[in-house]
Amino acid sequence: QVQLVESGGGLVQAGESLRLSCAASGRTFSSYVMGWFRQAPGKGREFVAIIGRSTGATYYADSVKGRFTISRDNVKNTVYLQMNSLKPEDTAVYNCAATLARMTTNSGDYAYWGQGTQVTVSS
Repeated sequence: QVQLVESGGGLVQAGESLRLSCAASGRTFSSYVMGWFRQAPGKGREFVAIIGRSTGATYYADSVKGRFTISRDNVKNTVYLQMNSLKPEDTAVYNCAATLARMTTNSGDYAYWGQGTQVTVSS
């Protein structure tokens, strides 16, 4: 199995940027499709972005497309989420997740989750 630890969250103003990191340990990191999800207060978990195992194929939610970039470093066993032009509606707890399945936006397909990191964007 794999253990995931997120970092990089914080409080920023609208229009600013943050970069989230998710460090993985355990089984071979490059075997996993990696995803970022988020959950705002009072709302359900929402897909944000996913990245493939080695080709680097990516897919984004429409709400973040053009503002967020997901990337991975299979040497450092880390996946990143660069978030630019942040909006108050991006405020949420952000979790990274890992799956051995195909690329999927369904959170139920991800077996491994980090503890989450809070992102708060003020207007």
